[in-house]
Amino acid sequence: MNSLNRVFVSLVALLAVCLTGYAQSYSQKNMETSNVLVAYFSATGTTERVARRIAELSKGKLYAIVPEKPYTSSDLDWNNKKSRTSVEMADPAARPALKSKKENMEEYDIVFLGYPIWWDLSPRIIQTFIESHNLNGKLLIPFATSGSSGIDHSVEALRKTYPNLKWEDGKLLNGVSQSELQKWVWGICRK
Repeated sequence: MNSLNRVFVSLVALLAVCLTGYAQSYSQKNMETSNVLVAYFSATGTTERVARRIAELSKGKLYAIVPEKPYTSSDLDWNNKKSRTSVEMADPAARPALKSKKENMEEYDIVFLGYPIWWDLSPRIIQTFIESHNLNGKLLIPFATSGSSGIDHSVEALRKTYPNLKWEDGKLLNGVSQSELQKWVWGICRK
């Protein structure tokens, strides 16, 4: 290789390094200036742990969707058809009351919306949250945790119930690695 070719290859390599650094810097800066909310409902702490990781990666504000009346372990007994969750999930119109509403929703452009999968759907309190806040124009990204179900049916039901909202595809985040989660979150926040 002659010296002109070596200089050219070196310049191309230097340019690639500079562009990569700029792109990462721009993406990180873009994420930091995006107004991200990570709203989640967690009955046992599993969804909360994932939500905290998403908030950290997105530089978003963490917000717990808390029911006015907390769920007890007997409320969560899905084998008992008379348990609170069984009764709520059997009634599509059920809307468990929230302890409080999120203030300043207008500040957020992106809302990660987390929940456990109950009866192949999002818990009814997620509908309470959606109906209690103005989410028009916001990008909504569902994420879920589940012992056995996928997220697709729950996202499909949310899209059908709230067709005027801007939904992104959801993601089930059971046991997701930090690098996989980072790739997904940063991909959303860079849009």
